Amino acid sequence: MPVFVDTNIVVHAFGEDAAKKVKARALLAGHPTISTQVINEFLNVCRVKLNIDVATRHRLAMEMIAGCDVVNVNTAVVEQAMVIEARYGLNYWDCLILAAALLAGCDILYSEDMQDGLVIDGRMTVANPFSFG
Repeated sequence: MPVFVDTNIVVHAFGEDAAKKVKARALLAGHPTISTQVINEFLNVCRVKLNIDVATRHRLAMEMIAGCDVVNVNTAVVEQAMVIEARYGLNYWDCLILAAALLAGCDILYSEDMQDGLVIDGRMTVANPFSFG
């Protein structure tokens, strides 16, 4: 079952919260799908919030690219994102993530920030991997 991981999951793989770090790294070890948006957002968070030097953040991004299936955010993704935005009324940037995941054929989108349990187009479920219990 193909899964997609949102930027916040990738960021937690390098964060301070030990439980979230373990779970995030386990998800990344499973060769998930990400998009070019996830890579770009990750690089920005590494620079702005985590204060990771340029060489290290570039190395981490290249490791992520090597360990994941990467969907390019192209016009098909943008068009699908607009459909999702109109249908569900969600934040457009989240819709780009959802669209990339749908077009990649993913069944699950792991995200901490989107609505846990939301089903998109009857074929993909948003799941918060940090919802314990």
